Amino acid sequence: MKWVLVFLFVACAVYVHFRGRVRHRLGRQLLDHSTFMAPINVLMYACSRVPTTPFLDPDKHFPELAPLRARWQEIRAEARHLREMQQIKAADGYTDVGFNSFFRRGWKRFYLKWYDDAHPSAAELCPATTALLRELPGVKAAMFTELPPGSELRPHRDPYAGSLRLHLGLETPNDDACFIDVDGQRYSWRDGEWTMFDETYIHSARNDSAGNRIILFCDIERPMKYRWAAALNRFVARNLIAAGASPNQEGDKTGGFNRAFKYFYALRLKSKALRERSKGLYYTLKYLGVALVVALIIWI
Repeated sequence: MKWVLVFLFVACAVYVHFRGRVRHRLGRQLLDHSTFMAPINVLMYACSRVPTTPFLDPDKHFPELAPLRARWQEIRAEARHLREMQQIKAADGYTDVGFNSFFRRGWKRFYLKWYDDAHPSAAELCPATTALLRELPGVKAAMFTELPPGSELRPHRDPYAGSLRLHLGLETPNDDACFIDVDGQRYSWRDGEWTMFDETYIHSARNDSAGNRIILFCDIERPMKYRWAAALNRFVARNLIAAGASPNQEGDKTGGFNRAFKYFYALRLKSKALRERSKGLYYTLKYLGVALVVALIIWI
């Protein structure tokens, strides 16, 4: 039985790696979160009631989300107000493990909700948008995100396939030089227009234009063919993904992963220092640790 489980895990990890046209280097893929999440993600793909393609048509597959697009100007007004208050920003401290690496290259965010009700700061500063989100139970997470001129997001996968990513353009350069690339396919944001994609494909974004880009960024629950799969999806989201909640201001919820992140990041800084001193030693210890963990799992 143990070897069957090992085989299934490896088979799922291989499937995830070769899924799509764009892939990570093997060395990165081995330690990427998508490898460890591969078994549950493959199950989500197999049970998905909507296509598992890089891009999807939100008008066709999620007509219940139409109020978001219909009221985009009202949503934009609140986003602009936040920007003027300088509330769309990087995390204050190490409290956003999910997006921490993005901040170094200019990306900013303001959480509206994260697998729960609205943050208190969002309910206070964005009453119209948070009220609208409460009417749309399929929207599990939402935030305003900003990508200033010259900013970028490096190629990455998001960890969990139980959701799909919706981007609604609010204030954009309306320029093809500002774009997202999902599995080798590009989309350029436009004011009042939206796109949906599967964030577990490798994707990246750049703003090479002279204008700023602000969008409404939402995680939409992936519809499932079976009730048990939908229940499993919600269980994982509620007990695992929700632990990534990050605050905008004092008084907002901080999930368990982010409470622990500052301690993990202290270790990460030490490992970076070791890599600067000796790359050979760093990678030897890194892959030795992986080998020991794998051996322990197989032995158990």
